[in-house]
Amino acid sequence: MTVRRVMPLVQSEAVQESREFYGLLGFEEVMNHGWIVTLAPPSSPTAQISIITSDATAPVTPDLSVEVDDVDAAYAVVRASGAEIVHPLQDEEWGVRRFMVRDPNGRVVNVLSHR
Repeated sequence: MTVRRVMPLVQSEAVQESREFYGLLGFEEVMNHGWIVTLAPPSSPTAQISIITSDATAPVTPDLSVEVDDVDAAYAVVRASGAEIVHPLQDEEWGVRRFMVRDPNGRVVNVLSHR
């Protein structure tokens, strides 16, 4: 399993204001699903930050996303460790397969692969 990128998620109701603020630092919108907006600088498209109001299909809002090349393998390893899975492994309508797990600090990590 290989990590492709790590992205912080900022929970906020001030999506437009956040988009404008991070725009000052060179970030541009690269994805917008209404409930989550992802920003990245054109010079480094994998350096991303997402602004999220709440998760559309999960009972919790993640703090961090980790994209891996094989989410099924990541799920097997995490599940075998006994870590708390807070959202089951599933395919989402926007083209990712993901699950969520709580880390030792109580943070919710969204682990995903693009289909």
